[in-house]
Amino acid sequence: MIDMSVIKVLSVEQKLQVMEAIWQDLSGEESSVQSPSWHQEALRETEQRCKAGKEAVCDWADAKRELRKRFE
Repeated sequence: MIDMSVIKVLSVEQKLQVMEAIWQDLSGEESSVQSPSWHQEALRETEQRCKAGKEAVCDWADAKRELRKRFE
């Protein structure tokens, strides 16, 4: 079990860095991680909004930069 007191003292930027590191680790093991059943439907809805021009699309690097700016 992870000691939550260690996490609580991290800055928001540090927490985001930890989340990104965890995501990178998990994404390297795609076959062992299954998406929840609702995820496919959420992806389908987002795809439909994109096709209808109702969803903004941005580059992942730009999105990360924007999120980091919001939480600095």
